[in-house]
Amino acid sequence: MAKATPKSTKKRKKTPANNTIKFIKGFWILFGSGIFLVILLFLFASWGVFGEMPTFEDLENPQNDLATQIISSDGVQIGTFFDENRTPVNYNDLPEHLVNALVATEDARYYSHSGIDGRGTVRAFVFLGTKGGASTISQQLAKQLFTGGSRNIWERITQKLKEWVIATRLERQYTKNEIIAMYLNKYDFLNQAIGISSASRIYFGKTLKDLKIEEAAVLVGMLKNSSLYNPLRRPELVRDRRNTVLGQMYKYGYIGEKEKNALQELPLQLEYSPEGHKDGTAQYFREYVRSWMANWVKENPKGENEEGDPEYYDIYRDGLRINVTIDSRMQKYAEAAVQEHMSNLQKEFDKQEKKNKTTPFRNITEAEKESILKRAIKSSARRKKMLSAGKSEKEINASFDIKTEMTIFSWKGDIDTIMTPRDSILYYKKFLRSGLMSMEPQTGHVKAWVGGVNYTHFQYDHVYQGARQVGSTFKPFVYATAIDQLKLSPCDTLPLSQITISAGSHGVTEDWTPKNSDGEYTGYLSLKSALAKSVNTISARLMDKIGPEPIARLATKMGVKSPITPVASIALGSVDLKLSEMVGAYSTFANQGIYTKPVTITSIEDKNGAILYQFVPETKDVISKEAAYVTINLMEGVTHSGSGVRLRTGASSRYDLKNVVTGHPYQFTNPIAGKTGTTQNQSDGWFMGIVPNLVTGVWVGADDRATHFQTTKFGQGATMALPIWGLYMKKCYTDKTLEVSTGAFPKPEELTIEVDCKVFRESNIQDENIDEFSM
Repeated sequence: MAKATPKSTKKRKKTPANNTIKFIKGFWILFGSGIFLVILLFLFASWGVFGEMPTFEDLENPQNDLATQIISSDGVQIGTFFDENRTPVNYNDLPEHLVNALVATEDARYYSHSGIDGRGTVRAFVFLGTKGGASTISQQLAKQLFTGGSRNIWERITQKLKEWVIATRLERQYTKNEIIAMYLNKYDFLNQAIGISSASRIYFGKTLKDLKIEEAAVLVGMLKNSSLYNPLRRPELVRDRRNTVLGQMYKYGYIGEKEKNALQELPLQLEYSPEGHKDGTAQYFREYVRSWMANWVKENPKGENEEGDPEYYDIYRDGLRINVTIDSRMQKYAEAAVQEHMSNLQKEFDKQEKKNKTTPFRNITEAEKESILKRAIKSSARRKKMLSAGKSEKEINASFDIKTEMTIFSWKGDIDTIMTPRDSILYYKKFLRSGLMSMEPQTGHVKAWVGGVNYTHFQYDHVYQGARQVGSTFKPFVYATAIDQLKLSPCDTLPLSQITISAGSHGVTEDWTPKNSDGEYTGYLSLKSALAKSVNTISARLMDKIGPEPIARLATKMGVKSPITPVASIALGSVDLKLSEMVGAYSTFANQGIYTKPVTITSIEDKNGAILYQFVPETKDVISKEAAYVTINLMEGVTHSGSGVRLRTGASSRYDLKNVVTGHPYQFTNPIAGKTGTTQNQSDGWFMGIVPNLVTGVWVGADDRATHFQTTKFGQGATMALPIWGLYMKKCYTDKTLEVSTGAFPKPEELTIEVDCKVFRESNIQDENIDEFSM
């Protein structure tokens, strides 16, 4: 029997072939596991395991707060209301070089991937981001829209996974062009510049279509980090970043080498135009629009919520478009005219105040001065804030005598200083204020609105908030009523002699004998000369003939809503009216006796362009065409021989006032109707100026009526207000695109009242001792 061979205990040696097979098998298992893990992670991300993901509806309608735009009649955005100052634009609104700069710098293979750049991702992984990131434009948009920041590596990884998923979904949902537009609309460029449109306006003062290549490169460069690469903070760093963007544009063939080199040599040129609620143009008007819109949204709900309650538009988030009547060019000219004249006028006022012991007030006692201060303290924002904080009256009053840091207004720029709140009240009381409103009489469209000299420091609007005594600017209502009722001619004459209105007549409680400013009471004067020279006794005679009631009724029919007590003194303008009321009423004369209600907002659109509101003109016949034309003819005399004559001659010897108006040669030759007004103690100066297609009113005065010039030389309407009108109209006439009228006022076809005084005299022979209203 054969002997069994024992089994070998030696291990077999592994062959190289076996090792290779096992390595390959292990590699593919590991690789497959990695792929499976990545797929699983993507699935987990898409299922919301790592945090909530946007729904289909969210992707279809990403929620952005959109600023409400205020668009002028000439198509310029003059302001916004916003929580986020974002003005959305379409891809077609983006200049080609801006898109090219974006793609070249942020995502060179943008048009060839589907949301994730594989090559970029591998490069970023291998080199740990040292040779560029991997985020595509789609991923960056996904991060902005639907993901937030990360606090640790795990959150960063899961956030990146979510961005990848969302990016691919965005690519399926939107076109490449739409994604670019969404990304640029979403990005925050800081300084209230949210979105590319706002950034273009704020940093360069221009619309997107006017953006130059080098300017577009600056904004694209900011996309890397708008805080680090901010041109207001680090201009040199931003210039270097801009040049990097231009280099990328050259690298990918969007610009040539010669153009690149030339653009890189350019300095960084900004035109910073902040768009805060207190910045920019037409601030007073924009605040009026905000108030108007607050009432409108309450009366016009956009629908109902799930509970059945009304849902209202949000002017700060819903992206409305408010189309207004303001012309951005005329608004600019109006603001410039106010600034130019008021800065000069204030210099003269301050000069005269150096000798005034009760400055900034005149002709008052210390007790009266203290009373003014107490009223100012009582109505101050500081007191209201302290009351709401639970402070006692004693604590509040004491605080007004404690020095504190503050920034105060000056015509040379804001000043940082330390003073007591009480002293700051006195400081601000010395400043003269102004208001200007300009309107088309035929349409009622308000073209310019300047409510004050500086909105940041003086927010009270002297166009529609404040009613002030109108003085002689009320006299045209007296003359118009007399002409309408008595068919008077501008050539009719009245005696200059004094007239006494007895107590009990025309609302007078005691005998009233008005006086003329020049003390002249002998002879006769035509109505045209009487209005031109603003003769009080003749205005009083006209009022005595027709009574104050018809005059008050006429003013009310012409849009005046402020109360007018029908007493004899209204003949001299004792009533307090708003500048907006005066401009609207005077427009009736220019519009052939038809009152057109002033309008500021023509339409409102939602973010999709649907019309939510359309203005309907409101007009009514008030006086005959004849009476309106004759009144205009009377007021033309003011600019030919009365207080408005300087509009024809420049600074005449009579009105050449040093340091106030530096001899502006207005030298208007076209037909102009107008009326100046000066109130008691020179507290208010007015000028109402009319050309056939534009009526403009100007008021100048101080916050308190005790602050005023000592004499009429400086305190009259011809000095305080008229120069603003002249400067404004000079600028408007220089801009031929505005087509402000230089022609004659339209004459009614059937004019029965003679306005040519030469013809009138030849057809009405009379001796020297004529009776009132005799021909």
